[in-house]
Amino acid sequence: MGVRLMVVDDHRLLAEALASALKLRGHRVLAAAAPSAGAADLVVSRAPEVCLLGTATPAEPGVFDPIVRIKRDRPQVAVVVLGPVPSPLGIAAAFAAGASGYVRHNERIEGVERAMMKARAGEAAVDPQLLQGAFTELLNPAAQPDDEGARLLQLLTPREVEVLVRVAEGEDTRLIAAGMGIAPSTARTHVQRVLMKLGVGSRLEAAALAARTGLLDRAAAGSAPLPPQRG
Repeated sequence: MGVRLMVVDDHRLLAEALASALKLRGHRVLAAAAPSAGAADLVVSRAPEVCLLGTATPAEPGVFDPIVRIKRDRPQVAVVVLGPVPSPLGIAAAFAAGASGYVRHNERIEGVERAMMKARAGEAAVDPQLLQGAFTELLNPAAQPDDEGARLLQLLTPREVEVLVRVAEGEDTRLIAAGMGIAPSTARTHVQRVLMKLGVGSRLEAAALAARTGLLDRAAAGSAPLPPQRG
C-alpha cells in the first residue's frame, strides 16, 4: 500500500524529482514544496502520513524547528529528515525535535522508500551504519583546535607569561623588575616582546586581550612561580 506523503525541501528541483520518483513507485504525493518559510504550516494543513524534510544544513540552529511544530499539531505525521551525514549532535537534534528517521540525501530511492514505510509503522528509520558512525565519533571525538587563549599562550615564554600577568595586575616597569628580580631595562624589553607577540600597542590592550581570551586563567592554572633572575 502506498504512502500518503509530502516532500519539503529548500531546493524545489530536488523536491519535485524525489516526488516524481515516489509517484512512479505507487505513493501518493500531496505536495512537493520548497518554502523558505512556512513548511510546518503546509504539512499541518495537508496532514500526510509521512513528511520527507530535506535540509542541507542539519547542524544549523533552528533547522528542525518545523518538526517541533508538526509533531505538536499533527503528532500522527512521521517526519523523515533527508540530509548530509551530520555530526552526532545533528542526528540527535533531529530526533530530539521529533523526527522518526534520518536518511542520507544521496540514498537510493529504495532506501528512502524503506525509511518511509518504517516511519509510518512507528519505527525509527535510521541506517545502522549511520548510527554506528555517529556513536564512533561520540566515543572518539576528533581533537578540537586550540582556542585563542591557548594559541596566544604558546607564543609566550614562561618569563613573558609572568610579565603579562604582572602587566594585567597594573604593575609598572619598576614593580615588574623588582618583583621578578631583574633590571628595569630587562623588564622593559620583556614587556615590549609581549606586546609585539600579542599584536597590541599598549599594556592596557595586552591586559584586555589576556582577560578576554582567558589567557590569564590558563597562565595561573598551568605555571608555577619562576625563581628570580638577575640581569
